[in-house]
Amino acid sequence: MELLLLDAHGPAYWALKFILNALALMAGAHFLNGVRIDDFVRAMLVAIVLAVLNATLGGVLDFITTPLRYLTLGLFSFVVDGALLLIAAYFLKGFHIDNFKSAFFLAILLAIFNTVLYGIFL
Repeated sequence: MELLLLDAHGPAYWALKFILNALALMAGAHFLNGVRIDDFVRAMLVAIVLAVLNATLGGVLDFITTPLRYLTLGLFSFVVDGALLLIAAYFLKGFHIDNFKSAFFLAILLAIFNTVLYGIFL
């Protein structure tokens, strides 16, 4: 019997995903000088906004950049993710990214941290 009944469509599963994404954002902000997040509540809000951006604009950008992603063996996805992070930082107070370089490396760190955290907790 599981501790939290985490089915893939339940609210506890999604809440845990947002918490893990917020933890990954906080860790990325800790390791990168050009990224600042005020507090964990702000990181949760950023995680929710990023989920919405990835579901809407991210899909369109991924479709448009499909040839570039094929040519770079998928590495261009980090460029798209960095752009989405910059868009989120532009609209959210308490979340600051200084330049695209910081956004690009934050996208890479988020991918690494989320892979590890999802492997452990989900």
